Amino acid sequence: MTCMTDPGRFFEDFRLGERIRHAVPRTLTTGDAALYLGLTGSRFALHCADSFARTLGYRQAPIDDVLVFHIVFGRTVPDISLNAIANLGYAECRFGVPVYPGDTLATVSEVIGLKENSNRETGIVYVRSTGTNQDGETVVDYVRWVLVRKRDRNAAAPDPVVPKLAEFVAPASLILPEGLDAARWDEVGAGTAKRWEDYEPGTRIDHVDGMTIEDACHMTATRLYQNNARVHFNRHVEAQGRFGKRIVYGGHIVSLARALSANGLAAGFRLAGINGGRHVNPSFAGDTIYAWSEVLACAELPGRGDLGALRVRSVACKNRAAVDFPDRNAAGEADPSVVLDLDYWVLAPRRV
Repeated sequence: MTCMTDPGRFFEDFRLGERIRHAVPRTLTTGDAALYLGLTGSRFALHCADSFARTLGYRQAPIDDVLVFHIVFGRTVPDISLNAIANLGYAECRFGVPVYPGDTLATVSEVIGLKENSNRETGIVYVRSTGTNQDGETVVDYVRWVLVRKRDRNAAAPDPVVPKLAEFVAPASLILPEGLDAARWDEVGAGTAKRWEDYEPGTRIDHVDGMTIEDACHMTATRLYQNNARVHFNRHVEAQGRFGKRIVYGGHIVSLARALSANGLAAGFRLAGINGGRHVNPSFAGDTIYAWSEVLACAELPGRGDLGALRVRSVACKNRAAVDFPDRNAAGEADPSVVLDLDYWVLAPRRV
């Protein structure tokens, strides 16, 4: 019998510099936006109300930036991470033009680094992925690196190439939506009187709330993004895996951390870039996620008196409230409860 299925790529199948056009473009709808709210409970007004969005100069409520990231990411999984053990991190991410219901997203990736691990059973694949809309406009561009199984541990590996990545996205390079006017910010609608000026480097915020991950929630989220990595959706296979159960997709933790951050950071209405991020420990159904954030920098934006950018580090932890800000110890080791460490830029209105 001829095999008609695709087993996915293993580490030795990747070639440095190759460009991969991913299958299955995806048209987003208001149904996707509503389901995402149902899965995360996010309370950022920009993505909840057309009236609020129009006040700021958008034509309607745009699709949540994190949902855009997941949809673009999901296109890449069959070609990049179907045989992944774990997604390890992100860097150099910038969000582009807003995405609205009815837009169709597609993704292209380029392999920019390869490094076999010493056990010869796995390797790290670095890719730059770019998501575009139906008009060819970039909606998000980012680098990620992923731990991928080898098909044959004795297969020859290429010379290691690890890309040099920027420490952070320069604030002046952040892409601002055309027509955005934060001078008309609605404090009541946003649910906060805070502005860019109210934050300063070193400010720490316990986002207070916790959200328990149910099997139904993380599985629905993973399917919404069409992320078919086996570690997330195949309970039968993962029963024999490292943990004996499915791992929650790390992007779902990003979504929950961002949603929880609205309590204290509602002024950070738009995710503009991701400087870096690590999934420090795995999460599983039944875990309760908490989050805290630290403001790392406050950046003015060229020619803009109506808004600025906040560089934020958000840390998500499981089964431990963030009241004492669980973090790294003196040796740089993360607290065992920490599952996500994310460094990113958000746009915030200024007082004008």
